[in-house]
Amino acid sequence: MSSGNKIFGARIKELREEQGLTQENLAEKIGVEYQTINRIENGVYFTNYNNLEKLANAFNVPIDELFNYAHLRKKPKLIEEINDFLSKSETNEIEFIYKFIRAFGQYKK
Repeated sequence: MSSGNKIFGARIKELREEQGLTQENLAEKIGVEYQTINRIENGVYFTNYNNLEKLANAFNVPIDELFNYAHLRKKPKLIEEINDFLSKSETNEIEFIYKFIRAFGQYKK
């Protein structure tokens, strides 16, 4: 079970719960057994493209929204990913990001 599958599963569960669906309801909507939804949500199983389309349609979102799970990541992992991104950025891009973060910090106070 990969960490990618786990976080994807957490996102599917989040979307399902936002829609007020049970695993059984969602399974019925996309034409799979509820155990399949359970395996996806628990990170045991990833799904195929056809089911990705069906999941997106069931949630009434574009497919890429299924992968919008940065908010589900833990702080240390996010910091690592941000550092990796910054290490590959140009100085002017880093300066812009820094100004944005500072402005956000002022707005947040």
